[in-house]
Amino acid sequence: MSKLGNILHPERFQGANKTDRYFEGWYFKLVSKDERHTVALIPGVSVNREDPHAFIQVFLSRAEADGTSLSTRYLRFPMNRFTFEPKGFAIAIGPCAFTKETVILDLSDPSIDLRGTVSFTDMVPIRQTVSMPNIMGFFGYFTFMECYHGVISMTHALHGTLVLDGETIDFEGGKGYIEKDWGRSFPRAYVWMQSNHFADSGTSLMFSFADIPFLGMHFKGLIANLLYAGKEYRFATYNCARVVREDVRDGAVSYRLRKGRYVLEVDAFSDRQIGLASPRNGRMVEQIKEGLSGTIRIRLYRGKTLLVNDVGRHAGIEIMKQKNNAE
Repeated sequence: MSKLGNILHPERFQGANKTDRYFEGWYFKLVSKDERHTVALIPGVSVNREDPHAFIQVFLSRAEADGTSLSTRYLRFPMNRFTFEPKGFAIAIGPCAFTKETVILDLSDPSIDLRGTVSFTDMVPIRQTVSMPNIMGFFGYFTFMECYHGVISMTHALHGTLVLDGETIDFEGGKGYIEKDWGRSFPRAYVWMQSNHFADSGTSLMFSFADIPFLGMHFKGLIANLLYAGKEYRFATYNCARVVREDVRDGAVSYRLRKGRYVLEVDAFSDRQIGLASPRNGRMVEQIKEGLSGTIRIRLYRGKTLLVNDVGRHAGIEIMKQKNNAE
């Protein structure tokens, strides 16, 4: 595997030579066509000397008559049950397999029984250039970052079914999203959100604003990628976009971003969250709170002209305030 190849293809396993203080995890989000079921699958590895293991986190959201129910499972596997394809993206953890085109699940555990196959078509990757080899822009070339982020598909169609504890969930005609993270630890403070369930079916948004360690200092790093009408609008620190307004509260955030003549306003709300395991120094010992049933309102302006005014459903939203524990 060449380093440049991995930079241009962040979906590939990046940690082949890592022996300590390292994590890597992919995020597959599946939403059924009737929008009653959302399943987020997070396969990954925790590479460290104290507790090395592979894992699959399963995050479930179900629309009920009285609201949305959330539940999670964390399934551990020995590291020797993790395999990967060196020149492409294909990983296996135990009896489960994950690629850009398919997830195959065969999980049988006292806490969950989840089996089936879901495949992906009409995937929409992000735009790449020499200066923006991946979603991190030129920061993707640096080798000393604490955490790296990759977006594999902003939106795509789903096909197939999963059987969850005896209930068949039909994903035919549903929508998916794939991203990933790798490195040593998640940022000490960040806001992340994502939705591709807007009134305009082709619209998709991912947003991250994080406190990034860099050469002994910290800076606020912004990545917001909006897909609308087949065009990508990216607001990022590396392309001179800036945050001109920020309001962060429990379960709600509001941002106003500016890049040249373009302004993007983002207002997000999540009334239900649940804990997910997250990494610190490669160990999955932290917890973050995430919801899968939030809403995101977006307004995109070019000058005074309103280009987009829409609301995204089934939004994944994480709001992590700064922690006091040492790195």
